[in-house]
Amino acid sequence: MTLAVRVIPCLDVDAGRVVKGVNFVDLQDAGDPVEMAKVYDAEGADELTFLDITASSDDRSTTFEVVGSTAEQVFIPLTVGGGVREVDDVNRLLRAGADKVGINTGAIARPEVIAEITGRFGNQVLVLSVDARRSDEQPSGYEVTTHGGRRSAGLDAVEWVKQAGELGVGEVLLNSMDADGTKQGFDLEMIRAVRSVTRVPLVASGGAGRLEHFAPAVHAGADAVLAASVFHFGELTIGQVKDSLRREGIHVR
Repeated sequence: MTLAVRVIPCLDVDAGRVVKGVNFVDLQDAGDPVEMAKVYDAEGADELTFLDITASSDDRSTTFEVVGSTAEQVFIPLTVGGGVREVDDVNRLLRAGADKVGINTGAIARPEVIAEITGRFGNQVLVLSVDARRSDEQPSGYEVTTHGGRRSAGLDAVEWVKQAGELGVGEVLLNSMDADGTKQGFDLEMIRAVRSVTRVPLVASGGAGRLEHFAPAVHAGADAVLAASVFHFGELTIGQVKDSLRREGIHVR
């Protein structure tokens, strides 16, 4: 029995509002996160991902309130990322109502935190969020970035995913910074490159624009497909994406 491919809307939250831009700039307000989460739950989303995009620099308290309010309203798994650096951050988010917690910059700064978190909560709780872009500087052709793609982390993205898998991370959210918000399709080469080095579930993110973009990402090795603006602005529905995957012979819930 193959596992069902998951369809996941992503809510980029800034100061308690959902925002969306292109390549992480020119952000537009897309609505209230709790209301949007309820709509996606009703539409049949398999999970929700919340990314607090300014958490690394701002006050975190809004996030805990938003997570708590959302968890009370929806009954699908909730992954929350942004500003997670240590075990205590994970503990607080899980207590607020998150089911899984995403880590990005915190793991780059101190990779051993991965083992500390999974040792305490289990690896199913921890999602490694990787913001990667094409780069001739790295052997695989992909580098890890931080700060919304503004800074290079000086790491090879494929090697970093492999290392994180060995440290015990339970899932990888692979976001193409080149494709983010462009609606030109997922970076299939990057998905294949990362799939070749890890067995953990892989969530493809960045570039979804049309129904025909989703199945190729699954065929390239993604276990889940994530999108934001096409859902937020009503261009596509969760149901339409699932139907398009079914037509390609892909098992969905």
